[in-house]
Amino acid sequence: MDIQNTIQKLRKELNLHNYNYYVLDNPTISDYDFDLKLKQLQDLENQYPEYYDDNSPTQRVGGAITKSFKTVPHQYRMYSLDNSYSKEDLVEWEKRIQKVLGEVKLEYTCELKYDGASISITYENGMLKRAVTRGDGFQGDDVTNNIKTIRSIPLKLKGNYPDKFDVRGEIILPFAGFEKMNQELVEIGEAPYSNPRNTASGSLKLKESAEVAKRPLDCLLYFLIGNQLPFTSQYEGLETARDWGFKVPKEAKLAQDLDQVFEFIDYWDVHRHDLPYETDGVVVKVNSFYYQDELGFTAKSPRWAMAYKFKSEQVSTKLNSISYQVGRTGAITPVANLEAVQLAGTIVKRASLHNADQIEKLDVRVGDTVFVEKGGEIIPKIIAVDLSKRQKNVEPTKYITHCPECHTELVRGEGEANHYCPNFYGCPPQIIGRMQHFISRKAMDIEGLGGETVALLFNNGLVHNYADLYQLTVEQILPLERMAQKSAENLVKGVANSKEIPFERVLYALGIRFVGETVAKKLAKHYKNIDALAEATLMDLVLVDEIGERIAQSAIDFFENEENTKIIERLKGYGVQFEVVEKINPNATIKLSGKTLVVSGVFEKFSRDDLKKAIEDNGGKVGSSISSKTDYVVAGDNMGPAKLDKANKLNIPILSEDDFINMLNEM
Repeated sequence: MDIQNTIQKLRKELNLHNYNYYVLDNPTISDYDFDLKLKQLQDLENQYPEYYDDNSPTQRVGGAITKSFKTVPHQYRMYSLDNSYSKEDLVEWEKRIQKVLGEVKLEYTCELKYDGASISITYENGMLKRAVTRGDGFQGDDVTNNIKTIRSIPLKLKGNYPDKFDVRGEIILPFAGFEKMNQELVEIGEAPYSNPRNTASGSLKLKESAEVAKRPLDCLLYFLIGNQLPFTSQYEGLETARDWGFKVPKEAKLAQDLDQVFEFIDYWDVHRHDLPYETDGVVVKVNSFYYQDELGFTAKSPRWAMAYKFKSEQVSTKLNSISYQVGRTGAITPVANLEAVQLAGTIVKRASLHNADQIEKLDVRVGDTVFVEKGGEIIPKIIAVDLSKRQKNVEPTKYITHCPECHTELVRGEGEANHYCPNFYGCPPQIIGRMQHFISRKAMDIEGLGGETVALLFNNGLVHNYADLYQLTVEQILPLERMAQKSAENLVKGVANSKEIPFERVLYALGIRFVGETVAKKLAKHYKNIDALAEATLMDLVLVDEIGERIAQSAIDFFENEENTKIIERLKGYGVQFEVVEKINPNATIKLSGKTLVVSGVFEKFSRDDLKKAIEDNGGKVGSSISSKTDYVVAGDNMGPAKLDKANKLNIPILSEDDFINMLNEM
């Protein structure tokens, strides 16, 4: 076998599949087959290191560690854009252009303005050479290792391209990926990220490229710059870049005059909410490179481009107070308590202030009039203070130094945004929060017991940790407020029934920091029982698929704590499942192998969990959301219209409950 030829052929094939999937959104190979080919290439590269290539598709999974990011100059300065907030501003801009160029016929390229992190990427001889952040426009940080993990960025170009040039793009984090990341953080008791833009920007400076590879980042190209480019206009450049393998948003449009520019603006001011990522305006560029050269630059911005900013719905209101919430991991979240105000169709009384740094940056003070908008159209946030209305007697905000609940002095780890209360086993909100997590639906799913009841039990001294739940009696519960005989009996019965919950969910329920639902399943599958997991070393743990050092160390810290081991021993004594019970399903098949199915709606013959289990028992994968990777949607009653619309747009087959059953019987 010609090894070098085989390696090069695999690289070429995998690059094409990456392009089809991440740029064209038109995969031509299953995930399973792609992974097999990637593994084959990795094995060959490991076996024959003399054929190593910086731009091999295997480099996209990350692995490089960057201890410090080197600052490098941009060959071509990265200018910022002038902003406009009305159509009148654009008319005035055109008049200024015509003063320079005369009464010439102007075309404009209209592009959406993506809210992400700008990047400049250099290509030499068709290969990705270097990626640098915007920085101050003159120089930025070299983040090449991290950029290579973003699969929509080509490592090797197609077609006929110049020997050397730079591309400019925006690194963005789509809403779906952002929401999934936040859901996973909430599941492990961590504070969620504030918005997609900051998360995308912060991702570029993570030291471990393997961590960046786990984040669903995307790159949308908006400009090319270099000597002797083979096109003469912005729009032609975007079209050519597509041919070279770049992801260029299809929304870009060539406008023949300002009236068509205004039509583009009006359309996207309404339809931007349908996009899968954040956009905050439209960038209008003089299309001709010749005219761009004629117009040149001011000290900060190109004269030939203007950003039109959409109006974010924003209101002002008074900040009455700042309170501090304690999460189950001890993370402190400052919350702004506002005079009630209507914003984007809802009444807003509270807004997150995120952390001490944000409060200091905005200089927010109690009594101030503040501007509030919905970050990413989802989360209310304070964006600024109306200093013109600040009273003379308002005092600067001093961030709390001690826990508002247990008065323990707060700590803040190096590099962490949040302050923490270290009184893990004595701080009431942390204790209650851990018990509420323990009983939650994806964990022990204790019927008859809700979050408010847990707090009631704790505040009345009946429980101090989640092991105490298994000692509760009907007689103890009956005197509590709103507790009748039937309610008390259901609670005790629900606790008893939870002893049948499988090990992987019990492990998730324990609330080990950074161990979410997916990680708990992997650990349970690998170690089979709690004792084997508790005895695992750091090296043992990091060798488990997708378990990084942070998760591994957190697990070790958990099991080294005497309080935790005592609780686990008690739970064992009560009969809680701490080992995997291997069940042989005589009806299991591989009929759905390689297929991804999304379940949506309410079903008659299956519960949703049973339906998902049937999919997995037959070799299929249960998807969390509909995408181009979805093979089927199994739809019950009341399927969400947005999901239905997306499935139809992507031409994904929709199965009823009976269709699903028949498919299994016929395959």
